[in-house]
Amino acid sequence: MGKRYLYGTVIVTYRCNAHCNMCDCYKDPTKPSEEITLDTIKKLPEMEFTNITGGEPFIRKDLPDIVRELYKKTNRIVISTNGYFKDRIIELCKEFPQIGIRISIEGLQETNDAIRGIPDGFNRGYGALKTLVEMGHKDVGFGMTVQDMNCEDLVPLYDISNELGMEFATATLHNSFYFRKTDNKIDDKLKVAKNFEKLINELLKSSSPKKWFRAYFNHGLINYIYGQDRLLPCDMSKNAFFIDPFGDVIPCNGMAKKAVMGNLVEQSWDELWNSEQADKVRCQTKNCDRQCWMIGSASPAMHKYIWVPAWWVFKHKFIKRGYSIYENDFINK
Repeated sequence: MGKRYLYGTVIVTYRCNAHCNMCDCYKDPTKPSEEITLDTIKKLPEMEFTNITGGEPFIRKDLPDIVRELYKKTNRIVISTNGYFKDRIIELCKEFPQIGIRISIEGLQETNDAIRGIPDGFNRGYGALKTLVEMGHKDVGFGMTVQDMNCEDLVPLYDISNELGMEFATATLHNSFYFRKTDNKIDDKLKVAKNFEKLINELLKSSSPKKWFRAYFNHGLINYIYGQDRLLPCDMSKNAFFIDPFGDVIPCNGMAKKAVMGNLVEQSWDELWNSEQADKVRCQTKNCDRQCWMIGSASPAMHKYIWVPAWWVFKHKFIKRGYSIYENDFINK
């Protein structure tokens, strides 16, 4: 077996029980009959890391079978979920104690439930997280998509994650075919950036190198919000890919229009990955002007170009001993 280097994201469904204000995929759900099958999952390549996402992945009752299959070919799996199907999450974690669970929580109770449109969504998601912690589950955390409505909850949520010993992942608004949105935008950029600044400084104060690098990722989110060029090159479709519920292999979920490298239902992985069509999409990705900064593309880039975030971390942790948004010349003082 060769070295596993690919980062794969498997979108198992576009069905979703949440009605989030920043994502309209629930308006255009897949039918169960057209969603990716175990036979197609078996054709996926060896991977370093696999993210399972949706829609809401736990809507699929065969998710344990999918996880079982993926563990034969990947070193680490993390599932992104809204946490509503608590019993299914707990059962899966009992069977796979090494699996990562990231529950989307968009703020404290009132803010979260307004953004995600799930009745009692905060309590259900937070309840699932607490149960996992009590079980001693190792890889658990929550993710937040930061926008005007919830940016002031950013540090309070990070504090909750710290108290519980959890991972805390962040994102911000994007528009793409995946989110079915073209009108997501942040109105008060400075207010949002200042809340990211507070979080970055909390992360830098910690004794965890992982959190220091997460501070750099959040610096990249400020950069993105202000419409700047990406901090690192995007290598999606070279060392990373997404596969959607229809079996289409795509470079990422950030493009305005879906770009298809091939279809794994109809092709073998080697045939698809080395095809002329895949090379055309790689060319398209190389020339993409979207400047997205999402963990799916930023994380592999941070690993590949490690010296860039490492220098930023060293400078802000040990030399400057902190971070200010006003270091960035694109922010109007």
